[in-house]
Amino acid sequence: MFASKSLVAHVARGVIGFGALAASVLLARDLLWASIALLPVALVALRGCPMCWTVGLIQTVAARARGERPQGLCDDGGCAGGPPERG
Repeated sequence: MFASKSLVAHVARGVIGFGALAASVLLARDLLWASIALLPVALVALRGCPMCWTVGLIQTVAARARGERPQGLCDDGGCAGGPPERG
């Protein structure tokens, strides 16, 4: 559910998210508008919260160790976790 297609992509999202979060905290005193602007960047990159990112990292590593693709990824425009087909 939280896993990424690759470990590199997941770690890159973490670097961007945690970097934006740290910059937001550091800029809060001097540039409040920049601090507020960086918070949505961090939340989008981390997919909600640092704990969600951590769970996704664990799922990505576990799937890679088993030689599987993480669950919930889209193939050819259709997502495995989507609603069932009506017919």
